[in-house]
Amino acid sequence: MATPQTTRTDTKRKSKSVAPLQIPDKLYFRIGEVSKLLDLPPYVLRFWETEFPQLKPGKGGTGQRLYRRRDVETLAEIRRLLYDEGYTIPGARQALKGDAKRSAPEPAAESPAPKKAAAEDTTALRLRKLRSDLNEIASLLDRPTPGQRRTHAAPHRGLSVAPRRRSVLEMPPPLFAQPSDSGGE
Repeated sequence: MATPQTTRTDTKRKSKSVAPLQIPDKLYFRIGEVSKLLDLPPYVLRFWETEFPQLKPGKGGTGQRLYRRRDVETLAEIRRLLYDEGYTIPGARQALKGDAKRSAPEPAAESPAPKKAAAEDTTALRLRKLRSDLNEIASLLDRPTPGQRRTHAAPHRGLSVAPRRRSVLEMPPPLFAQPSDSGGE
């Protein structure tokens, strides 16, 4: 036996989903237009963007969100799942993933994946070589110059950008120093 509250909620949900959504034939929709079209406050649409990875509206020159028709259809589906069907947000997310997998055509050729893998391998190789070069430079910078004492014996822990400071006593004499005349006249 159903409780009166459950029956009332079910009736309320069914009455909302009677009319199908009529989306105007436009390229882009602003958040206010989508809000009126779906009868939802704009903050709900912004929240759903964070919860559903399928929603990625672009932003115009003024920074306002611009939804494409596909985004509006996805929002309408999310609204239906949450409000009419009674799904939770994680459940609606799963349902949308399932719909996307069923509606997405199977890839004809596997050529894009190897190209991407090759590009990632090349990038990883470049990064390894760059790290090796930087470590070699760091070891060269760590070596003391001839005649200079090593000030610290700690092992190298990474690159240091700070310039080396030499004390006045460690400074080499000038190349063209004039001998001082201490013999006096």
